Order: sequence, then C-alpha cells, then structure tokens
Amino acid sequence: MPRRTATLLTSTLLLIALLCVGVLIPVPYSEMSPGPTVNTLGDNDGQPVLQISGRKTYPTSGNLNMTTVRVTGSDYTMNLVEAVAGWLSDDDVVVPHSTLYPDNQTAQQANQEDAEEFSQSQDSAKVAALKALHLPVGSQVVVGAVVKGDPAEGKLHAGDVIKAVDGTAVTQPGDVAKLVTKHKPGQDVVFTVIPAKNAGTSGAATQQVTVRTAKASDNSRAIVGIQAQTAHTYPFPINIQLANVGGPSAGMMFSLGIVDKLTPTDLTGGKFVAGTGTIDDNGTVGPIGGIPLKIIAAHDAGAKYFLTPKDNCAEASQNPPSGIRLVEVATLNDSLNALTDIREGKLSALPSCTKG
Repeated sequence: MPRRTATLLTSTLLLIALLCVGVLIPVPYSEMSPGPTVNTLGDNDGQPVLQISGRKTYPTSGNLNMTTVRVTGSDYTMNLVEAVAGWLSDDDVVVPHSTLYPDNQTAQQANQEDAEEFSQSQDSAKVAALKALHLPVGSQVVVGAVVKGDPAEGKLHAGDVIKAVDGTAVTQPGDVAKLVTKHKPGQDVVFTVIPAKNAGTSGAATQQVTVRTAKASDNSRAIVGIQAQTAHTYPFPINIQLANVGGPSAGMMFSLGIVDKLTPTDLTGGKFVAGTGTIDDNGTVGPIGGIPLKIIAAHDAGAKYFLTPKDNCAEASQNPPSGIRLVEVATLNDSLNALTDIREGKLSALPSCTKG
C-alpha cells in the first residue's frame, strides 16, 4: 500500500475513532437555543392566547410576541461532540448544567418550578394590566398547598378559597394560622371554603370542612397542614391559554396584550413588536435569562422592535441581529409609551438599549 494512502487511511480511522470517543464521552453541560415565539394577540393551537369575557374587548392588529428559550432537559446527557458543536454555533449557547438546574434538580422538580413561576407571572400580568387601566383588583385567602400526610390532605385542596375558620372571617393568610393554633392538637377546626373548582364562579356556594388538628413536629402547637396565601380576584374573567411554556419571562407581554384588548386604541398600529421581561403587580419590569437567544427568535419571526428590560440592555446590545431595534423599558408604562411612539412613527423618541 502506498505510504500516502496508508497515511490517509490512518488519519481517517483516527478521526472516526475520535468522533466515536467524543460521542461516548458525557460532559456536564446543557444547551440553550432560540425557542418558539407567540403573538399574545393571536391564537395558539387554535385557541386565543388571551381569553376575556364579561367585558367589552376591541379589535387588535399587529403583533405583541412573547419569546422563549429552548433548553435541553435536566435529565439530558450531552456528549463532547454536541458541546463542541454548540460552542461553535452562533445561535446556540452551551452552559454548565448546574446553571440551568442547580442542586441537581430532577426533571419533575424543574418542570414544577417553571409551572409555578409561569402561573405567578400570569397573575401579576393581569394585576398590572388592570391597574394600568384603573380597574379594580381584589384579593382573597386561598389554600396555597396541602402538606402530604397531614390532617388536611384529602379534605382541603390547593386553590380552595378560605372564607372563615370556626365561623370567624379571614382576610389575611396569617389569620388562618392564628385561628387554627387557638386549638389544642386533636381538636376539630371547621373551615368555610369555596372549592377550588368553583373559586372563579360568581356567587359560588360555600361548604364547611372539618379537619382534626395534629401536633406540629417542632413543638406542641396545633396544625392541619396547609399553607394559606393571597390570591387576586378580578372584575371579569381573564384566561391565558398557552401550553408547554414555563417561567416568568412572558409577564410583561401578557400585560400589554390584555391592555390592548381592553382599550379602543390599537397599541401596535399594525407593527410587529416582540419582547420579554418579568412583571410584578405594580408594573415593574424585571430582567430575564437568555436575552440574546430571545432576540434571535423574535428577529427570525419578523419582529422589528424588541421591548427589552432595562437591566438586560447591556447584554442584549452586544451583538444583536440586524434589522431589529432594542427598546429599553423598566415599567409597563414605559412599554405603553414606547408602543405609542412606534405606532405614531416617532422613532427618534424611543429609548434604545446601548452597550454597557
């Protein structure tokens, strides 16, 4: 065999061997990439993303897209070849596994945490939007969680509205614990509740649920094994229908979509606007992770403007794709003002992100 052929064959075999080894070697990394982007003003899987009833709504146009990041699962094992490919890609980011899944989270734990954050973000988005429109938002005490194995398990359920304990009305979560601990372990407590399945129904009937107290493991006080918390009430039903999405980062865009549907002004003026950012009950917009990937997702979907949390602006402006303008916002009101400028063509007035 000629030496040149032998050398080429040896090199080829060595390369194949290295690739095989690379595929077999696990590495402690995860990958992030641009995820789906959904218009909060439109439909998803044949259903409106925002469903509002009992209140007049108005036609909308254009886009107010929320954006996501796709990540490998907590139980996914990346190999060396995949990690190198991710490092070389312009659209993917490879990060230590512990960055996305701290404390060795299981897939179930990670999904549960994402779902809880997403639920809370929806609640805050509704509150912030209604406050911006000067519409009333109420509150009620609900069962936040039931401790497995404690007396309340199977009798009270997460989402049940607690109206009274032993006939005494409750207005704050702390009222529940105070009234329960007036008992001795082994005594009965009577809860007046609206079951979770009827919690959003006007005029829903209450029912009484009797729970026998037990002794707390750390002292002798009486407990039933629930965590009470505050839940908001709304003057009319607002439902957000979006499956397979987790985390809190869509909050601001949900708020904008709700405001758009409840006001006669067409907020976008037909323009394609995307964005991201957490939101609290008072309309403060917070930073999120994966901002460069979300901008890529928005750009690829056709967005011309991207509403960017102020604390993400420095990172976002490092190397954004061309053709999309990064607009700095710190509050829901900032976002509404930015949409006014976009709608009216006052682009010089837009607060743009700059490199930090």
